[in-house]
Amino acid sequence: MSIKHNDNSNDSLLDSVKLSKIIIPTLIGLGAVGYMMYRQLDLNELSNIDSKFATIGWILMAILMYVIRHVFYSIRLRVMTSKAFGFWKSMELIVIWEFASAVSPTSVGGSGVALLLLAQEKLSGAKTVAVVLYSMVLDTLFFVVSLPILYIILGAVMIRPGMDAASDMFDGYGLTFLTVLLVMVAYGALFFYGLFINPNATKRLLLLISKIPFLKRFKTNLRQTAMDVVVSSKELQSKPWKFHLQAFGATSVAWMSRFLAINFIILALVSMTGTGAIDQLIIYARGETMHVVTAFLPTPGGAGLAEYLFGGFFSDYIPLGIATLVALIWRLISYYPYLLLGAIVIPNWIRKVLTK
Repeated sequence: MSIKHNDNSNDSLLDSVKLSKIIIPTLIGLGAVGYMMYRQLDLNELSNIDSKFATIGWILMAILMYVIRHVFYSIRLRVMTSKAFGFWKSMELIVIWEFASAVSPTSVGGSGVALLLLAQEKLSGAKTVAVVLYSMVLDTLFFVVSLPILYIILGAVMIRPGMDAASDMFDGYGLTFLTVLLVMVAYGALFFYGLFINPNATKRLLLLISKIPFLKRFKTNLRQTAMDVVVSSKELQSKPWKFHLQAFGATSVAWMSRFLAINFIILALVSMTGTGAIDQLIIYARGETMHVVTAFLPTPGGAGLAEYLFGGFFSDYIPLGIATLVALIWRLISYYPYLLLGAIVIPNWIRKVLTK
C-alpha cells in the first residue's frame, strides 16, 4: 500500500524488533529441535560425522551460499530501483527485508515491511509498489521455470523419497506441493497481469475495495496505491529487456544459492552422501520442493515446523539419528543470523531516517 513518511511508520518498525519478536521464533525453533533431538538423536550416527577439514570446508561453502544469496538480492534491489541505492545501502535494506520475513508467518513474508522501508528511503510511491510487486513476480517466475525443468530431468522423486511415478503425487506431500504451487502461480500471474497487461483493472479493483465501509481508514492509501500501480506499470513496461534479464538473473542466483546450501550441509555431515550429479540434483530439487510445501506455515519464519519437516524431505540421504542436527545446522546458517542482524541493523537504520 502507499506508505506515509511519518513517525507511526518508524514506530511500527521499532515494534518489529521488540525482544519478543526475536525470542518467540527462536524458542519455537530451538524447542522443536530440542524435542526431536531427544527423541531421535543417535549417538552412534553422530560419531560417524567426519571432523576432517573437508567437513569444515563444506560448512563454509554453505555459509558462502547465503552470503551470495544476500549479495544478489542486493544487486536485484539496485537494478529495480535504477541504482537509487548504493551497494552497502542495498545490503542493509535486504537485511531488514529478510528480518521481516523471519519474524512473520511464511504466508505473510516481509513484503509489507519492504513497502514501508523503501518509502522511508524517499522512493516514489509508484517505484516502491513496482519494486515489491515485481519482486514477487520474479520469485514466482523462478519456480515456474525451474520446477518443471527439474521434474522433466528427475521425475516425481524430486518431491519426496519413494515417489517414483506421477501417480504417487496424489498423497499428502504431492497434493500440498501442487496446491501451493498453483496458489503461487495464481498470485504471481495476478501481479504480472496488474503490472504488465491491464493495470487499469487493478486500479479499478483497488478503488472498489477502498469503498468497503470497514476499510474506511485505508481509503486514502488504497486510492493512492491504485494510482501508483498505473504509474509503476508504465515505468516497468518502458524498461529494456536488459533490465528484466538482470533482475531475473539476480533472482535466480539468489534462490539457487539458498538451495545449494542444503547440498553442502548434507555433504558436510553425512559421509555416505553420493557426490554424483543426479544425487546432488535430487537434493537441490528437494530444497525447492520443501520451500514450496512450507510456503504457508503459520509460525514466524516457519520456526519449529520447518525443522520438523526437514528430515522427511531428505530421509533417503540423511540418517534419522542425525536428521534433526542437520536441520539445526541448516537453520543456524539460513534463519537465525537474520534475527540477530535485524536486531542490530534496524534501530541504527531508523536513527538515520529520523536524522534525515
